[in-house]
Amino acid sequence: MTLKTDEVRNVLSTYGKQVRIESDFHGTVANTLDAHRLIQHYQGELGPEVAENIVDSLYDQYFTQQAHPSAPETLLKAATAAGIDKTKAEAFVADKYEGLHVPKLLLREQVSNEIASASGKAPIRWSHEHRRRPAIVPYVLVDGKRRDLTLEGAKEVDEYLKTPETVLKQFRRT
Repeated sequence: MTLKTDEVRNVLSTYGKQVRIESDFHGTVANTLDAHRLIQHYQGELGPEVAENIVDSLYDQYFTQQAHPSAPETLLKAATAAGIDKTKAEAFVADKYEGLHVPKLLLREQVSNEIASASGKAPIRWSHEHRRRPAIVPYVLVDGKRRDLTLEGAKEVDEYLKTPETVLKQFRRT
């Protein structure tokens, strides 16, 4: 494991223990594109509450039950836990291409923003009807006056609070 991975696990374990969740990080690490596809599809179709319920189930299954993050049975369980009709959920999960363009578009946007942030350019804003989405992996990009600030991955609350303070200092100096 890398130091960054250990840090993330420690932070997640600490937060989990505060709400009586015992995390188990021995599950399969795998591509989560299908999980994101499921979340984005039902957020667009049924709203953010349903998407949040899907995310809660996926997190519970992955972090406490060692479920494969994008196995069809994991996705189906998450969908039905969120109140989605089992037959509809089975059809969606089985069709690997339905709704795939949305998470791919969002992934391209995130990569483009990372490149833009590193090069000092303005972030790219892709237009798409599914723009409202739950934060699956924390990724915060703040447009600063002199430079953009990017927070990626699990962070302590204090780190998130420092970011607007830094931006305010940039604007006060001019």
